[in-house]
Amino acid sequence: MNYSFSYRLKVAGLLIVAIGFAISSFSQDTVQTVVAEKGDGILSLLRKQGVNPYEHYDDFVSMNIENLRDSIHLYAGRTYRIPVADLDTVKVVDSIQRKTKEIKKIEGKRYAIFGKDHEMVLPNSEKLKGAVYYLVSGHGGPDPGAMATYGGKSIAEDEYAYDITLRLAKELLSHGATVYIIIRDENDGIRDERILEIDHDEVAYPNKTIPLNQVARLRQRVDIVNKLYKKNRGKYQRLIVTHIDSRSVGQNIDVFFYHHEKSKNGKKLAESIHKTFQKKYKKYQPNRTYSGTFEDRTSLYLVKKTHPAMTFIEVGNIRNKKDQRRILEPDNRQALAKWISEGILLDHKLGEIGPIR
Repeated sequence: MNYSFSYRLKVAGLLIVAIGFAISSFSQDTVQTVVAEKGDGILSLLRKQGVNPYEHYDDFVSMNIENLRDSIHLYAGRTYRIPVADLDTVKVVDSIQRKTKEIKKIEGKRYAIFGKDHEMVLPNSEKLKGAVYYLVSGHGGPDPGAMATYGGKSIAEDEYAYDITLRLAKELLSHGATVYIIIRDENDGIRDERILEIDHDEVAYPNKTIPLNQVARLRQRVDIVNKLYKKNRGKYQRLIVTHIDSRSVGQNIDVFFYHHEKSKNGKKLAESIHKTFQKKYKKYQPNRTYSGTFEDRTSLYLVKKTHPAMTFIEVGNIRNKKDQRRILEPDNRQALAKWISEGILLDHKLGEIGPIR
């Protein structure tokens, strides 16, 4: 039977619509699931399924909140839903016209300091374009900071503060920020282990030996940040210092934020991150009250002496068993970095360049 060209075109169009509807219906009615194995965390589980763990972390938690311990840990042997990852294909043109599929190519940039497995940074947005951030992780070099024992092995504050700082740096870079990592360890990178091996080869930006004397060590960091601040004068600049506290063994603490008492922008930065943590706890741990605070603490050397608006963050007590869970789990360190970055984005959205502090 010889149908007209226009008729055949209409039939082809109806078939395309029908196929598209079927695919859409199928994708809506089916959800990918996977059974967690012993040792799996959220990050590793998503990677195994070919899903970007940093883009879909919050989606995974929301989808599986009732099947997570402490709203963040997996149970081995249980089934978990996997978020649907967006395809890179952005347009499929009419096959009748025999045009090629157009695929959106996402250009990333490699940063060796994040380590081989994490060096690629994919663009997420340009929300922080033009903004400059100085990230200082506590202690380092000859000073490991607070020490504790876990599973018969020694753990040190500087290794975990550094890992969180690297993860935060990667988040900020993905939004277009300029980031200076002030305390650096070219060998470590982002690590996905619970026990982070202790070393003493950290240096201060760009490659300065870290002094043993505490005052000299703090003064060195202040000088580096303030010189960079002067170099970038006129730009939106913020400083984030990350520490892990070392209070008494029995004291479980939430994340705390400090700022300079006379810094309006520093207070707003600390408050923005604090609000983000409150929101996240309310969403993921509704039965637990978040007791972390933000307050001025000008007695701290870096708070008092540095020029950019800043916040000083304490993420937990390394000597407390409950806090160790927050600090040692790589999934938790990623969540901390992600939440801090979201607070920074909120601060930038409402922020101003302002004078010193």
